[in-house]
Amino acid sequence: MKVKMISRNPDNYVRETKLQQHKMPRNYDPSLHPLEGPREYVRALNATKLDRVFAKPFVCNLSGHRDGVSCFGKHPKQLSTLATGAYDGEVRIWDLANRISSRNFVAHDGFVRGIVYTQNAARIFTVGDDKTIKVWKAEAPEVGEDEVPVNTILSKFGLHGISHNRKDNKFATCGEVCAIWDESHNDPLKTLKWGVDTLHTISYNPVETSILACCASDRSIILYDQREAQPLRKVVLTMKSNKLAWNPMEAFNFTVANEDCNLYTFDTRKLQTPLKVHFDHVSAVTDVDYSPTGKEFVSASYDKTIRIYNAHHSHSRDIYHTKRMQHVVCVAWSLDNRYVFSGSDEMNVRMWKANASEKLGVIRPRERVNFNYQEALKQKYAAHPQIKRIARHRQVPRHVLNAQNKMRTVKEKEQVKEANVRKHTKKSKKVPYVSEKKKHVLKEEV
Repeated sequence: MKVKMISRNPDNYVRETKLQQHKMPRNYDPSLHPLEGPREYVRALNATKLDRVFAKPFVCNLSGHRDGVSCFGKHPKQLSTLATGAYDGEVRIWDLANRISSRNFVAHDGFVRGIVYTQNAARIFTVGDDKTIKVWKAEAPEVGEDEVPVNTILSKFGLHGISHNRKDNKFATCGEVCAIWDESHNDPLKTLKWGVDTLHTISYNPVETSILACCASDRSIILYDQREAQPLRKVVLTMKSNKLAWNPMEAFNFTVANEDCNLYTFDTRKLQTPLKVHFDHVSAVTDVDYSPTGKEFVSASYDKTIRIYNAHHSHSRDIYHTKRMQHVVCVAWSLDNRYVFSGSDEMNVRMWKANASEKLGVIRPRERVNFNYQEALKQKYAAHPQIKRIARHRQVPRHVLNAQNKMRTVKEKEQVKEANVRKHTKKSKKVPYVSEKKKHVLKEEV
């Protein structure tokens, strides 16, 4: 018969005197620490709280315009240069590093409707209400020289927007028609029209560079190919779209800013339903621009706020506002993915951090490691109720809060009414369920 005996050494667990503490068996392997979970949770909670404590997104205010800011133009090669146009026809070039206006000139009679740089950043194209396309040198003139355009092109039609091809020497304008131009010609190469009164915004696809899209006054979004003689497709929404931006990383996707307080992300291969409806604004959305990573975009609204969205989420991750900022007309995301610019009715250009709690300036290696560790912890425990509540909470202006409550009440009333109609309708006449995505698209035309 085989017997197994348990053998223990009393020295490992018996204390020598009554004054000593009881010995506890411990596993000193750090990967099997018994309090690892609670300890990481507390660190994630503290990191989330500190994230909100240090959330100070406003960087600076660029003042100098004498009328409301109407449009932006980003320099394709210099991060510290931004061009802005105003309602009085003035164009200003800003030195963002020094926060000063390095150059200004009157470009048009009336509004400046659009500013773009060429792909090699040698020229600036501007369009305005005076039916002219003006070409300016990107470099400032010598001392004593006057600001005069290199070329002035007179258009037959009114001009409401301009966009430059990312690879070719071609650019497109919109107004009564969509016109494709070459930099070396004063006449359009071709004009494309699909029976609408006005096209008020135009944008080239940065990936598939021959594709471009317009928003029209008949609530439609029209897709064009500059190699074709006719427009490609059109989708009609319930309300007018104000601005359009292509995703720089996903060639098929674009987002439109709509009058019904929402933004819609579409896939060009399936225009019947949007990929995602983005909520939260309480007034008409006036502009939208993507980050260079394609993962996020920023929107401007008539409700005096700007919001930052994840491209695949329906609700905004952040909202920026100030007491003095009025209706925001235009917005842009810097090409280094760190800053957001907004232009509003009260003649100011504002510069914001894309990540509200990001530290500006030099970051030491140990700091960088700690920030990355905190970010990983916040992502790991993001679904925990306490951390989720702290991370989501935002203080909004009173007029926005009241409008949100009003919109929520209206939506709940409509849902109750629809449920009652469905409840008291005969089975033979069923009331169909319509998804939120399909409510806003009327039809697609090819």
